[in-house]
Amino acid sequence: MNTEEKPTLSTEFIPVIGLEIHAELKTKTKMFCSCLNDPLERNPNIHICPICMAHPGTLPTLNKQAIQNVLKVGLAVNAEIADFTEWDRKNYFYPDIPKGYQISQYAYPLVHKGKVKVKDAKGNDVEVTLTRIHLEEDTARSSHDKGDFSLIDYNRAGIPLMELVTDAVIYDSVMAGNFGRELQLLLRTLDVSDANMELGQLRVEVNISIHKEGEPWGTKVEIKNLNSFRVAEKSIEYEIQRQKELIESGGKVIQETRGYDDATGKTFSQRIKENANDYRYFPDPDLPKLYISKIPEFNLESLKANLPILPNAKREKYTSLGLKNEDVEMFVSDSFYGRYFEQILKLVKDEKLQKLSVNYITSDIAGQVKKEKEIKTELHDFINIDQFVEIINLIGTEELSSRGAKDMIAVLWKGDEELRSKKAKDIAEEKGLIIKADPEFLNNIIKLVLKNNPTQVDDYKEGKEALLMYLVGKVMKEGKGAINPAVAQEALKIALK
Repeated sequence: MNTEEKPTLSTEFIPVIGLEIHAELKTKTKMFCSCLNDPLERNPNIHICPICMAHPGTLPTLNKQAIQNVLKVGLAVNAEIADFTEWDRKNYFYPDIPKGYQISQYAYPLVHKGKVKVKDAKGNDVEVTLTRIHLEEDTARSSHDKGDFSLIDYNRAGIPLMELVTDAVIYDSVMAGNFGRELQLLLRTLDVSDANMELGQLRVEVNISIHKEGEPWGTKVEIKNLNSFRVAEKSIEYEIQRQKELIESGGKVIQETRGYDDATGKTFSQRIKENANDYRYFPDPDLPKLYISKIPEFNLESLKANLPILPNAKREKYTSLGLKNEDVEMFVSDSFYGRYFEQILKLVKDEKLQKLSVNYITSDIAGQVKKEKEIKTELHDFINIDQFVEIINLIGTEELSSRGAKDMIAVLWKGDEELRSKKAKDIAEEKGLIIKADPEFLNNIIKLVLKNNPTQVDDYKEGKEALLMYLVGKVMKEGKGAINPAVAQEALKIALK
């Protein structure tokens, strides 16, 4: 089978896909102790203590910020928030679990249901419904590349970990990938997780089966350790085809955990899947049962009122301004540009000018950013927002041409403190970019352009009217942006007669 091509699935089989997604939460300390939450610390085993290392006689305590973060996610996806919850011990014996069990939530998760709107492979808007969102602690990090032995770094052990489980309502790989990307964007918008998959802050597991229409669902297979949404999509496509071919050849799909090898484009068996009963869940006796309504910091009305503008609301807002879909997604998905554009919307009230500013951000400014090696967290650090807004307003008052605006962006780019303190109009006047209303200035430039472009002038007079805009461009270039293009066009028409 050519793994580079998406397999064509027989219409007799229906895929059933569910996702389990783990996200490390942004908190100052770990879930059940006061150790620093810094999973990217390079020095091993320095953010550890007797509690997260499970020394006898130690007692865990709850991290309010972690609980609050999960409640925010629940509110953002319009889910049901449980008033009562408790923590359970999930027993299994791996080297990366210092206790011999993981503190998690089983019977009483914090969040039930909820939904996230995404697009499927055909571009249709669909809703992925959620089963639950619960809170647990992360495991330690194992490394196996130092020799014929393994090393354990417990800095990550005990970090707050949110687990989200979808209903099995996903039916194609694109829909699954889009859900993961939308969740990642939501977590970043809420500022509850950096959700960087390359750093292990967001991890995806896929549960997938296929069945024929009218028959019971097939045997579920889990694919673990998927390190990107692209890999998740490819693993789903391969696994659908593998199960189809297995069934059609008379074989039987078994419940198991599989991995995915990106080099070969194939999934591979890792182990027979354990049942939930093997974990022997029971309530943790050291942690109190929790009633959300009794904790002031968990006031749901207050948390909901303070949520930021969510991605779908931003999409509707930007679409209503007449922005193109690709520009909408740029401002929604990339906070570097999104925060800058939100400031523009607050400072520029004219909708035409708001839309005009988009052209300069997505072309001139984005082009400059691509050239930069220096990483900054705010676009304002590259170009002063007040100066940029003034440029847009100068275009609106026809004091600055489009050519002049482009030149001004280049002049102001990464300006020093003195330059950033000046008014954009003053700088434009110094550079000779403010449009001149002097008819003689314009007429002299037109005479020069007509003299230097005799072939184009003759062709225009012979009926090639499209050359008019070519000559307008030449006038604008000679005028160095200090000419109104509409005025130049009318003056050229008269001169050409």
